[in-house]
Amino acid sequence: MKKTLLFFTFLIGIISINAQTLEELKATQKVKKDSIAAIQGRVNAIQGQIDALPGWKKGAFGTIGGSISGFKNWFAQGTPNNNSGNIGFTVNAFANLNQDKFFWRNAANVNLSWVKLDDKDDPTDSDKFREATDVFNLTSLYGHKLSEKFAISGLAEYRTTILSNFNDPGFLDLGVGATWTPVKDLVVVVHPLNYNFVFSSNSVIDFESSMGAKILADYTRQIGAVSFKTNLSMFQSYKSGDLSNWTWTNSFGYTLWKMIGVGFDFGLRQNKQEAFNYQQSQPGSTALARLENADNKLQSYWMFGLNYKF
Repeated sequence: MKKTLLFFTFLIGIISINAQTLEELKATQKVKKDSIAAIQGRVNAIQGQIDALPGWKKGAFGTIGGSISGFKNWFAQGTPNNNSGNIGFTVNAFANLNQDKFFWRNAANVNLSWVKLDDKDDPTDSDKFREATDVFNLTSLYGHKLSEKFAISGLAEYRTTILSNFNDPGFLDLGVGATWTPVKDLVVVVHPLNYNFVFSSNSVIDFESSMGAKILADYTRQIGAVSFKTNLSMFQSYKSGDLSNWTWTNSFGYTLWKMIGVGFDFGLRQNKQEAFNYQQSQPGSTALARLENADNKLQSYWMFGLNYKF
């Protein structure tokens, strides 16, 4: 009986010691975590002071996605013998100059991808990659500061494709107005005096330039391992709503290891002149008499893949 009591007393003592040790370790860990959080807070505060200093700020991040596959005698699908693949990438880059009296913000967005489906049973089938996504956008915004949040500004924005039909069509907005920066990293541009130049060599469709209002909102931010950018660009023609257009692009990146992580991009657009041009170019299509008869469907793209922060 004494041996049994001694054994249980020994076990209780060991459990108590372990419990005490665990609690002590957790308490020590909590103190260390609080110290790390305090240090990180001071580092973030210093980084904020650095970001607020006048001078150039440059950076870029992007997404790379792709896959390849091969099938032989895979009869469950319509093309049992094929090689297929897709590859694409996006790049978001910026170079911003901030001074006491003025700012100059420049940004570029490029999204390109290629796909192929080589049907081995069809000798006339192409085995080459062909363009799938083709987005190229440049913006340059200059502002003379009236205060910390408001500025008189001028904007130039150019949009086109570069893999095929470069500048055919191409869209160039030039305008003046005001820029509002309500919070850090958010820029809102309202330019009531803006001319939308449209370039095209198409002899069937007459792309039309017009005067209108330009609205642009851009928010680019990095929080820890997360980088993201959202940009909304709108043109409202004073001549006709059929000449108006808008584009909304979004990019997200999450760094997992060093500069590498995962990224997701998607974009939406409506442009009736582009829709009209595409519908007229389709084989066997019946010519539309007027731009207003075009089916202005919502355009979209998305891509998921590896992300690299420059």
